[in-house]
Amino acid sequence: MRLGDPPSPGELDPAERVSRDELAALQLRRLRWTLRHAYDNVPLYRRKFDEHGVHPDDCKELGDLAAFPFTTKDDLRESYPFGMFAVPREQVVRVHASSGTTGRPTVVGYTRRDIDTWADLMARSIRASGGRPGDIVHVAYGYGLFTGGLGAHYGAERLGCTVVPVSGGMTPRQVRLITDFRPDIIMVTPSYMLALLDEFDAQGLDARACSLRIGVFGAEPWTEEMRREIEDRFDLHAVDVYGLSEVMGPGVANECVESKDGLHVWEDHFYPETVDPFTGAPAGEGEAGELVFTTLTKEAMPVVRYRTRDLTRLLPGTARPAFRRMEKVTGRTDDMIILRGVNVFPTQIEEIVLRTPGLSPHFQVRLTRPGRLDVMTVRVEARPGFEPREGRERAAAALRGAVKDTVGVSVEVEVVDPETLERSVGKLKRVVDERDA
Repeated sequence: MRLGDPPSPGELDPAERVSRDELAALQLRRLRWTLRHAYDNVPLYRRKFDEHGVHPDDCKELGDLAAFPFTTKDDLRESYPFGMFAVPREQVVRVHASSGTTGRPTVVGYTRRDIDTWADLMARSIRASGGRPGDIVHVAYGYGLFTGGLGAHYGAERLGCTVVPVSGGMTPRQVRLITDFRPDIIMVTPSYMLALLDEFDAQGLDARACSLRIGVFGAEPWTEEMRREIEDRFDLHAVDVYGLSEVMGPGVANECVESKDGLHVWEDHFYPETVDPFTGAPAGEGEAGELVFTTLTKEAMPVVRYRTRDLTRLLPGTARPAFRRMEKVTGRTDDMIILRGVNVFPTQIEEIVLRTPGLSPHFQVRLTRPGRLDVMTVRVEARPGFEPREGRERAAAALRGAVKDTVGVSVEVEVVDPETLERSVGKLKRVVDERDA
């Protein structure tokens, strides 16, 4: 059983040992530079600042940032492709882009120094997760325009690890390489980790006996129930990493393996706020709200008060006392389902599914409107071996009852055979909205 005592924190870099006052002074200096850099070099920011009647010189203390306008994904799309860059395009050494499923993709750029900063912060994140120089790191995040694969790759190399750049897909091969190469760490989305678990079972292999001792999981919300599922089935430490391409990529915040009590935001490079998702007003200390980030050191593409749409709380630091923690992201404002007047998040359904005997973590929510009212159907796979029809009916009834008692809505439940629902090689699409159809 490897899941006992976590690794020691190891040697921290000087930035992780600063006091809160020292960090605040650094943040203010860097924040004032960012506001001036954005205003002088990005036409969108000059226009928005002028329209709001604010100027970079108005920022005398950190609290003054609240007077500056938000940046949204629409701003990035309207500036497509390179309108958000604050340096000449020739100084941009890397371009990444998000998916364009709802319109134009959002494009981000990096100078050479930006890439070095990213690698340093990902190395810091992997070390906070328990990784050490010499570890073998299996990177199963997607490579390419998505920031996950290359962000993890550069960070692991910067820490001094051996990287296996597998990317996503070809699940049987992934399991074979884990078995043969014996990596210490895997970096992947939590939903795809469950797909790997299924493949271990399909090949008759004991996942708990594999070499993995740390999993660094991100790119989608996941719950404490899923953490327990993964840790129990693999006998490893499951640690959360957070990031988004618009701000940098993975490595904006990370859990510390010795505490696993939320993600410490690397505040020497990113200034976090939480706001009311409907009014934009600052959330109270420790209150849930939408996460907002301002970059403090980005050269190619600074962002000011970027609305992430992720919902969380900011809390005092623990394992890294100077750095505030963000709770696990509980959902996003843009994946919140309003069902007959009740706000529902897929993570709420996930928590209940994982507590229901006989049901696997693989589920999907389908929204339809057969008449005047919306209907939510939760399709969930039975665990292998849970075959009797009566047992599945009891599990479905238990899930329906728990959702009604916990979330406050009535749902339909279909318990389907294992391997029925489509697997994802990256982020799992939990919600299928067929109401317009």
